[in-house]
Amino acid sequence: MLTRRGFLAASSAALAKGAPRRPNVLLIIADDMNDYGILHAYPGVKTPYLDRFRKTAITFEKTYCASPACVPSRAALFSGLYPHTTGSYLNGSDPWDKAPLNATESMPEVFRRSGFTTFGRGKLFHAPVPEARHQAMWDNPVWLGGFGPFPPEKDQAGHRFWGCTPWEGPDSDFPDVKNAEASIEFLGRKHERPFFLTFGLWRPHTPFTAPQRFFEMYQPGAIRLPPPGFRSGDLEDVPPRGRELVKVWGERFVNAGEGNPEGWRKFLHGYLACTTFADWSIGRVIEALDASPYAGDTLVIVISDNGYHCGEKDHWEKCTLWEKAALTPMAIRLPGRAGAGKSCPRPVGLIDLFPTLVDWSALDKPKHELEGISLRPLLERPAAPWERPALTTYGERHASVRDERYRYIRYPDGAEELYDHRQDPHEFENLASRRELAPVKRRLGRYIPEHWAPSLGGRLG
Repeated sequence: MLTRRGFLAASSAALAKGAPRRPNVLLIIADDMNDYGILHAYPGVKTPYLDRFRKTAITFEKTYCASPACVPSRAALFSGLYPHTTGSYLNGSDPWDKAPLNATESMPEVFRRSGFTTFGRGKLFHAPVPEARHQAMWDNPVWLGGFGPFPPEKDQAGHRFWGCTPWEGPDSDFPDVKNAEASIEFLGRKHERPFFLTFGLWRPHTPFTAPQRFFEMYQPGAIRLPPPGFRSGDLEDVPPRGRELVKVWGERFVNAGEGNPEGWRKFLHGYLACTTFADWSIGRVIEALDASPYAGDTLVIVISDNGYHCGEKDHWEKCTLWEKAALTPMAIRLPGRAGAGKSCPRPVGLIDLFPTLVDWSALDKPKHELEGISLRPLLERPAAPWERPALTTYGERHASVRDERYRYIRYPDGAEELYDHRQDPHEFENLASRRELAPVKRRLGRYIPEHWAPSLGGRLG
């Protein structure tokens, strides 16, 4: 970690060299946002701000999280290290005060040591970070916020995190609104040094509560059931370990799914409203950037920390190794908007963002070896060759590997799943027993780690 005094000395030295100003970075992280909006995987979803942003950016169609849960996904994003290296596999692992991450230089620390002004607000790590570490990361006192406001008890659907309720109070009751306004205020200041601004949203994560106008954008009776990608009995060819991951959230899909269309539609209404609310919050910050003097020399990245099931594969939420939980939206706008409106079909990981930023922003080399690969070749040419598939893990020896065509899953007991996305984009048919596809499994299996760090603990779900 770099002390404040050391940071100021390093910054002064960098400025004295008269080096050209490096581009600013705006990193926006949504929470539990799946492909419904930015990739339009659900008919009728309303994300006008992201739609406009995509026209100015390069959209990565196949971006995958390192782990389909908040804490391990964000630990990998901000450290550049996979869960099998750190042992942060699950929520509740609280990795930032434990080895090896307690001695690892995080992304904001590298930006700060490299002479950038760092500003963070909202949901960032979703794990406790020691105060001294926060001070080494950020130039501002970080206010995080939380999941609230929570709906009235009568509307909590049996669980305070599952209310699907229009909020009649002011927008400012929501941490996302407060954090967006703080980010907008930051963009309105004069900055002598380049900046690294991270805005973390709490939506569309549960509780599915948003200002009333976002619920009113959807007519409950017109919400499509089932969503694209649902097939009754989908788990019949899934190994027992895969079915166990579905049970992480108990009986949620049983209670609000195929057997309860009204409940299913209600939850979808809440998720869609919160997705559109998140879209508005993201749009406000990007519009403020575009109205500022920094519009032309800022790299803008919009991602989610993981994907999300809304009934697909008989499951609500995340924490599986399937496409719906692993696929994360990502669009990157380059300074000058090179490549605007293009899409990249190559499979990449959120793990690749840290090395990309080190490369693109000419940061000082991190004090540890990053495990991702810079996306610069794809940012410069989105159809460029890309050989490495994306790796997602959830728990020790639970691994999923995704290339452009196939997803291969292997569980600790050796059970397998294999899906051909060219023929089966919703992963309905497990092809792992097909002898002719054994070479595919061997090829993708080479990317499954041999060594797995001991777990730092935590909980499934």
